[in-house]
Amino acid sequence: MRMYDIIMKKRDGGELSKEEIEYFVYNYTKGNIPDYQASALLMAIYFKKMNKRETADLTMAMVNSGETIDLTSINGIKVDKHSTGGVGDKTSLVLGPMVAACEVPVAKMSGRGLGYTGGTIDKLESIKGFSVEIPMDKFIENVNTVGLSIVGQTGNLVPADKKIYALRDVTATVDNISLIASSIMSKKIASGTDAIVLDVKCGSGAFMKNKDDAFELGQEMVDIGTALNRKTVAVISDMDEPLGFAVGNVLEIIEVIETLKGNGPKDLVQLCLSLGSHMLILGGKAQNPYEAEKLLKNIIENGLALKKFKEFVMAQGGDPSFIDNTNLMPSAKYIYEVKSDKEGFVEKIIADEIGIASLMLGAGRETKESKIDFGVGIVLNKKVGDSVLKGEVLAKIYANTEDKIAPCNEKIINSFIISDKAIKNKKLIYGVVSDKGIERY
Repeated sequence: MRMYDIIMKKRDGGELSKEEIEYFVYNYTKGNIPDYQASALLMAIYFKKMNKRETADLTMAMVNSGETIDLTSINGIKVDKHSTGGVGDKTSLVLGPMVAACEVPVAKMSGRGLGYTGGTIDKLESIKGFSVEIPMDKFIENVNTVGLSIVGQTGNLVPADKKIYALRDVTATVDNISLIASSIMSKKIASGTDAIVLDVKCGSGAFMKNKDDAFELGQEMVDIGTALNRKTVAVISDMDEPLGFAVGNVLEIIEVIETLKGNGPKDLVQLCLSLGSHMLILGGKAQNPYEAEKLLKNIIENGLALKKFKEFVMAQGGDPSFIDNTNLMPSAKYIYEVKSDKEGFVEKIIADEIGIASLMLGAGRETKESKIDFGVGIVLNKKVGDSVLKGEVLAKIYANTEDKIAPCNEKIINSFIISDKAIKNKKLIYGVVSDKGIERY
């Protein structure tokens, strides 16, 4: 088998066999295939695409490129949740305790953020003492005793994806549905979970900018999961404005705690109830969304969700006093109010611009070596549809460097699109993709 022949076959629109896909993934991961040939194949895939069988085979070839996690010693149906990412997205930290408190085990491996703010792992590390690097036997023990554990990805989990993604990133071949779907699903399959709920974002702050592309990606990932005997559901949700009010690591942890207390932002609560309902159904704890949502609401109202979050934090070395008193968490030196220069109604908040503003403050990473400032970020005071008076506060900037405030203020002002007319409430959730097909809302 020659790489030249595989490249030519796909260039001419041919269907790659399972053996050809495995040959490429194995040998590229081992360093036997040069970048220039791998790049040529990726570009051929980008233009000629892959069918569903090829995509499933690519996914499994990447899964088998490294170690896989065996979670069979964890009691019950293990349900994982994955988000395609966005601005202010802290759903995993709200969902994990809610679902675990309903006795569905959540064993989650997450990555660090590279972009607007830290990832789930970084946010958790803003809690004093919290460890995301615990031995696998402790990870499994925590899921069996607490019902929830979130750790960093192991170094040898899906090494093919790490190498292929790095090449896609510099060869303009990221934006292909099969390549995106296989990248995401290979990590979920290798993590050993039984069922997967996917939150596929679309909008200005998401990778997929429009609904049709988001539904297509959701369908592709559900098809992969189904082909590989994993129950999989994709929820298509809006990311045209930041989720919730807080953008920044400590600020988002505080919002998570408030949400688990029952004081969460409307959009964050709605999304968590939707995603959580599917997790409970896949986990065998509810028959339908109505029953599942009722269980989740009760878990918040009776305080068990917050209690579970505290148990989870303590089990991984975190200081629970930070949950009881969030004033103990790292805070910013300067708090600056961003005021509107006009009156009207918030028509749009350009999510990625808010994300860039938070990155300017130090809440995220521009490179893998960048150090995150946990205490900085932005808290919105207005959301889409809200009325605004001239001089009214749109958001607050939390900064540790005074010279970053002015440029950040300008970017936030420009990200708020204010209209003369009242704005109709837009949808947060556009639909669901399952093995039964697409249901648009």
